[in-house]
Amino acid sequence: MENNPYIERMKRTIMQIHTQQHTLKRAVSSTGIGVHSGRQVNLTLRPAPVNHGIKFVRVDLPARPVIPAHFNHVVDTSNATVIGAEGAIVSTIEHLMACLTGMAVDNALVELDGYEMPIMDGSAGPFAEMIKEAGLESQAGPRCYFTVTKPIELHENGKFVGIYPLSRFKLTYTIEYDHPLIQKQTRTFDGSPESFQREIAWARTYGFLHEYEYLKRYGLAGGCSLDNVVVVSETGVVNEDGLRYEDEFVRHKILDCIGDLALLGMPVIGHLVVSKSGHAFNHTFLKAFFDNKSAWRTCTMHTTADPRAEHPKSLAI
Repeated sequence: MENNPYIERMKRTIMQIHTQQHTLKRAVSSTGIGVHSGRQVNLTLRPAPVNHGIKFVRVDLPARPVIPAHFNHVVDTSNATVIGAEGAIVSTIEHLMACLTGMAVDNALVELDGYEMPIMDGSAGPFAEMIKEAGLESQAGPRCYFTVTKPIELHENGKFVGIYPLSRFKLTYTIEYDHPLIQKQTRTFDGSPESFQREIAWARTYGFLHEYEYLKRYGLAGGCSLDNVVVVSETGVVNEDGLRYEDEFVRHKILDCIGDLALLGMPVIGHLVVSKSGHAFNHTFLKAFFDNKSAWRTCTMHTTADPRAEHPKSLAI
């Protein structure tokens, strides 16, 4: 029998939407330096139980304060996403958060012995390798989602973030710079863990040479180097190895955006469209999203053998 296009499309959609929560199979550790502090930090990712979410623990402090990865705990977005609680902070969490979300990890405990996440190579690729090394374990609890039912849009000074109903998660991002190497770039991410690892995770953070020189001159960005930042001069890329992708800049902005969106606390089913945004405006949108409760509902996904029988079970929130 000839394949039914509708059924095949729904099968692909269901494959991208996990019905159960996931955690790590075992603990995994790494070491790096903070891009702003320049200090070495030891990082360990540990499994966590159902409905735990992602939480950070400062093991270097006597009380071992725990900071939930949630937008209500964001305390700064000027140069990175910073969360805080119990008198402690964790800075530059966006790359790891993007990786946990992009690879469908719902529950994990993140231990570190400093206030700033290691920058690694400037991408989320090394974190993806850590998660692959640890392995994923399906858990008994159903995975919960925000399902967008009506558009939410936010505009400010040329920046834009909007989200629209869709049967899966998709992210379309546009950047635009008055620079011959970058100019206008638009890319769409389909939301699958495979695409995240292949197309997004290894895109590095970037900055312009005059910013790099300014920060170095005043003793800022102590861990920043050509090993972990793509530096762009007036004429091209300063890094000897050049770019990993022709559009690495917009890919990295997608990475950052996924990490910021993860601070809603649950994955989203909908089409997120973003233009010229950053951490601060992303965070403003998260607050607007949560305030617009009539535009979304929370649900778990239940599937049967027939993809057309897919239906969400609503939750109260």
